Amino acid sequence: MLKIHQIFILKFLLLFSSALFITSIISYLALKSIIIEHNKNHLKHAIELIEVELQDLNDLDSYVVQIYTRTSLRTTIIAEDGTVIAESSADKAEMDNHASRFEVMLSNSQDYGDIIRYSKTVNADFLYVVKKARYENETIYIRLSMSLAQIMDDFYALWTKLLFIFIGVLLLAAFVSQQMSKRVVYDIRQITEYLDEVSTKNYKAVIKTKYFYEFLQISLLLKNLVKKLSKNEKKKSKHMAKLRLINKQKNDILSAISHEFKNPVAAIIGYSQTIQEDSEMPKGIRDKFLGKITSNGEKISKMLDRLSLSVKLENGDLKVNKSEFELGQLCNEIASNLLLKHKNRGIVVLVEPTTLFSDKTMLELVLINLIDNALKYSKSDVVVALEGQRLLVKDSGIGIKEDELQKVTSKFYRVDKNSWDNSMGLGLAMVTYTLKLLDSSLEIESKFGKGSTFGFGIAKMIKH
Repeated sequence: MLKIHQIFILKFLLLFSSALFITSIISYLALKSIIIEHNKNHLKHAIELIEVELQDLNDLDSYVVQIYTRTSLRTTIIAEDGTVIAESSADKAEMDNHASRFEVMLSNSQDYGDIIRYSKTVNADFLYVVKKARYENETIYIRLSMSLAQIMDDFYALWTKLLFIFIGVLLLAAFVSQQMSKRVVYDIRQITEYLDEVSTKNYKAVIKTKYFYEFLQISLLLKNLVKKLSKNEKKKSKHMAKLRLINKQKNDILSAISHEFKNPVAAIIGYSQTIQEDSEMPKGIRDKFLGKITSNGEKISKMLDRLSLSVKLENGDLKVNKSEFELGQLCNEIASNLLLKHKNRGIVVLVEPTTLFSDKTMLELVLINLIDNALKYSKSDVVVALEGQRLLVKDSGIGIKEDELQKVTSKFYRVDKNSWDNSMGLGLAMVTYTLKLLDSSLEIESKFGKGSTFGFGIAKMIKH
């Protein structure tokens, strides 16, 4: 299959050659006609000169021979009755009567008679021109003729020169078309290479067409199309990333629920089966088992509540309801409540009276999670302190490894993955989302084996 530039060259050369051929044929015919007409006029002028000199001549036979010798023009003098009086190239005695010759008869009705005819006398095509004249008070016909071969020799010489010119023009056209083809190929190659790059999703590829306006237009349209493709690809990537995140979150939720619910569900089933199998179980043990069932059920309920709250925080479904409250009082209340759960532990509150204007419920959720987390991962007292405009929760527990510091706020991530509690790894993730709603952020400082400090700024919460 031919390529576009090859088709272009072939069609261009075919069209040009056809035009040149037709022009050549027309030129050939026109030139031939022009040359014949030119020679015809030449013969007419020669006849007029002969007519002038004829009045002073006595020997016509010698005169016509002399003309033929000097000009190569065959000269014939014909009487009014058609008899040949003088002939330069043949024996007049053997020549037919010329009264019925077309050119002779034509000269009777117009100034000159002419014809191209084959001469049996000299066996060649001739151009004949005849004029009626007067000689010694008698009517005669002066006829000059020229060999058509002689005329055509001049024509062919001219035509040969023109033919070489036509061939030169054709070669020049082929060269020009080849150069144009190279430019077409260059622009097409730029477009195809650009499309190859785009097919590999290289949307930053460069296209540089420089010869043809049409290809420039195509390249501009392609650039606009690629920009749209790039935007759609980015949207697609974001959408896919979001879907992957959603799928991961779903898998994490299922994994966390499966892992964290296993112990309390197993405990509930175990205690329930024991009660069912032992109908004579003492009331005290039965009540204890029922209490365990209730306790584990409450743990599952709390985990579901925390999971639901985490999802709402992440999706922005909760609104901030600001009110005025005292920070130190809130910290003491939270510490007292948590000590009921963590008996034989200590919580030191070093917070000066500070009035805040923020969402008290959300801030309480943050502090409960941070302090409860500190109590779980340390055995010494936990300190809650206000230093400048930062509220800190400090512990002297196991600390966090440096490579885990960036992960602890991730959803479902827990530092001690071998221990079980009802947090499902949601605590710090909830804290992060909540503080973001309160125009603050969680800051973590920790040294593995020495303890951790969790803090956040309250500058935007202080009532001025």
